[in-house]
Amino acid sequence: MNTETHTPDSARSLDAHHPAHGLSDRVALAITLALRFFADTFFAKRYGNRAIVLETVAAVPGMVGGMLVHLRCLRWMVDDAGWIRTLLDEAENERMHLMTFIEIARPSWFERAVILLTQAVFFVCFFALYLVSSRTAHRLVGYFEEQAVVSYTLYLQEIDEGRVENVPAPDIAIAYWKLPADARLRDVVLAVRADEAGHRDVNHGFANALSTAGAVQQHAS
Repeated sequence: MNTETHTPDSARSLDAHHPAHGLSDRVALAITLALRFFADTFFAKRYGNRAIVLETVAAVPGMVGGMLVHLRCLRWMVDDAGWIRTLLDEAENERMHLMTFIEIARPSWFERAVILLTQAVFFVCFFALYLVSSRTAHRLVGYFEEQAVVSYTLYLQEIDEGRVENVPAPDIAIAYWKLPADARLRDVVLAVRADEAGHRDVNHGFANALSTAGAVQQHAS
């Protein structure tokens, strides 16, 4: 269960964007925009169903990153500087997003099959990317989360304009985010969007740290 209060939207910039610098960033951004195009084409404005598929993918990077950082620290006998816990917490948080939206959108068997295939392919690709360039992997997640913030903002717009019913929040969401007992879907989407903005900032920060470390190492050599 979540033991922290999520950071409200007012404390974060919702339109924050990290400009792409260098080939690594451009590759990460290009992959993100390509996946965004496919998501928009496949789901259109069915944001609840979109959230289910995207959140099952979003829960992969934190677990992969946490595992590989853990193994690297064991291998080289160095401290992780808090990265492992942060990444595993991110993975759990994204999993809770998924469990919440399953209660709201009720995916079809076809969508469940898409989830299985998408997650399997993404896990293999992200695992390989993290081994080759952890900086690019974190930048990719940062850009993913930028787009997640955009998607949840559009989801809120659909709710506010009456095109999506503002149904009662599931019990799992009320317990996890410590929402009021009478919380609605809009409250859940606000909480999820704040989480995604936090993951965006953390992963861009990790990518920046790895970029700086690489530059220092290169200068020293």
